[in-house]
Amino acid sequence: MLSFTDAPSPNFNARRGPPDMLVLHYTGMRTAEEAVARLRDPAAEVSAHYVVDEDGSILKLVAEERRAWHAGRGAWQGETDVNAASIGVEIVNPGHEFGYRAFPEAQIAAVIALVADIRSRWTIADARIIGHSDTAPDRKQDPGELFPWKRLAEAGHGLWFEPAAERVAALGGPLSPGDDGLGVIVLRSGLHRLGYALKPGGDYDEETRLTVEAFQRHWRPERVDGVADGETRARLVGLLQLASAESVTGVLN
Repeated sequence: MLSFTDAPSPNFNARRGPPDMLVLHYTGMRTAEEAVARLRDPAAEVSAHYVVDEDGSILKLVAEERRAWHAGRGAWQGETDVNAASIGVEIVNPGHEFGYRAFPEAQIAAVIALVADIRSRWTIADARIIGHSDTAPDRKQDPGELFPWKRLAEAGHGLWFEPAAERVAALGGPLSPGDDGLGVIVLRSGLHRLGYALKPGGDYDEETRLTVEAFQRHWRPERVDGVADGETRARLVGLLQLASAESVTGVLN
């Protein structure tokens, strides 16, 4: 059975229904102590359900049945009240502002175990296990490109896809800010279908760049530059196929 320590936060309210999404964050503060203090401070009006420290220890701040205040403004797959639909997990890391670094082995093992434990109680599709940056590309970067999303997916939680070289080559050259045309329309539509709030249609504007960057932080961490090269687009196509197959399986079950 998963072990954790209760550290109750007063920052929560009622849900409107059962959670069906899981959002991973990093704390983005200099120390774990500072982060936990803020998540439990009534004046801060922020919280999360769990905090996973670098040594693998887990604090439980808010009951899963309650609506913790971890996501703020954002959206995923049409859901604009992410807090109402999700369970939030904060992973201790100073983040891009204070010295972003790799996540220790004990911490990642604990996150994987926690995600598995959460999913044993709630129906959460792989396509709805996401990062904070996926819900809010214009203002968030966490948990960032150093978080091992591939490993989490290999443990059975979340989507991951790596295309064959010929599939990448078939998509041609990169798309980048300022571009327009059919390729950009298809790109924006695909990102929207996966879950991002980016609307279909339009050109490769700043919102598109930020959304591509968020996608890369999660699914193409070797290159986070907001340019949709063939590899980025091929991964998007593959992920859409996986998400579609998961959706069909869910309906059949």
